[in-house]
Amino acid sequence: MRRFLTLRWFRYHLMMILLVVAFLALGWWQWTRGEGGNARSYGYALEWPAFAIFVVVFWIRLMRDELKPPRADDAAAEASDGAGGEPAEPEFPDVVRPEIDPATDPELAAYNDYLARLNAGAKRK
Repeated sequence: MRRFLTLRWFRYHLMMILLVVAFLALGWWQWTRGEGGNARSYGYALEWPAFAIFVVVFWIRLMRDELKPPRADDAAAEASDGAGGEPAEPEFPDVVRPEIDPATDPELAAYNDYLARLNAGAKRK
């Protein structure tokens, strides 16, 4: 629980408290306007507390996500991004790539050669 006492989390806690107080105050203000004869304000008076509830739910979810251990997929992705290496090519074992005969479809073969050159150039960078 000490991780929730850092400066970053202090900002989150402060922002959550300020938003909830502001939304509840705005709800109360709309309620008093509704009592003054503005019937539409009653709808807004119910809407602002709903926003405050949303902020609390989001804050709790943010804390729960912080406590969860990272998944293996996420850890592998972060490791490959931080290493500065090339991202791994996706593997599609079920995909069958047909061989293209340049004699039957020269336009498609030329286009595939063009794509292969682009791919080779992108890998060098």
